[in-house]
Amino acid sequence: MHLLTDPLQFDFFLRALAAVALVSMLCALVGAWVVLRGLSYIGDAMSHAVLPGIVGAFLTGGNLLLGALVAAVLTALGIGAIGGRGGLKQDSAIGIVFVGMFALGVVMLSRASTFTTDLSNFLIGNPLGVTVGDLWGALGVTVVVGALLTAVQKELLLASFDPTEARAIGLPVRWLNNLLLILIGLVVVLTVQLVGTTLSVSLLITSSAAARLLARSLKKMMGLAALLGTVGGVTGLYLSYYVNTAPGATIVLVNTAIFLLALLLRRRE
Repeated sequence: MHLLTDPLQFDFFLRALAAVALVSMLCALVGAWVVLRGLSYIGDAMSHAVLPGIVGAFLTGGNLLLGALVAAVLTALGIGAIGGRGGLKQDSAIGIVFVGMFALGVVMLSRASTFTTDLSNFLIGNPLGVTVGDLWGALGVTVVVGALLTAVQKELLLASFDPTEARAIGLPVRWLNNLLLILIGLVVVLTVQLVGTTLSVSLLITSSAAARLLARSLKKMMGLAALLGTVGGVTGLYLSYYVNTAPGATIVLVNTAIFLLALLLRRRE
């Protein structure tokens, strides 16, 4: 029991546990759609495409999170516009916008005379550095994203798997696709700030992919992804505490092991 209770005496560890649980639930809401629609590349792309927004806010003395959110929305709309009108597949649109936005951020960063830890911390993230305010913000975003996806779930399902039928009955397919991309971008920005790029993508993709192997419906997939992400996060945090390793990377390795276990169980069916 001491192995379980000893780390709980530290407030930073308790906040990290709460953050991992909240981020796992938040990533599960959109991660299911990311996996089902074959958009796994978008998590990593979004986390890099917000760089010009972060650098712009840094150079002007603005809020880094707000700058990242603006860049995420612009990235999502750009992907939707190119994928919807250019006749290209969405993965090509993601690659084009991602590279362009990231290059813009690098150019802007090259004009900066200083580089502070605030910017690097935003890009790298640290679960053990989460504040109470961060937790309330994550909870608020989780509620908003969950409510929006619940409200348009049936329409989004039809637009995702039968866009021709969706257009025939008058559904705004392009608007629904853009809404999903924007929500993914918002989730990526928030989770990157809290837990870093690597762990954000792991919770968004790996946990949802493992749930996809085991669940038979969208709701079960979301619930299982949240559960697996939380279990992996808690296990990884405890391991990093006792083994003295980087918490984010340790959680990613645990999540990867969970996915491999799910893959093994699926093959035995």
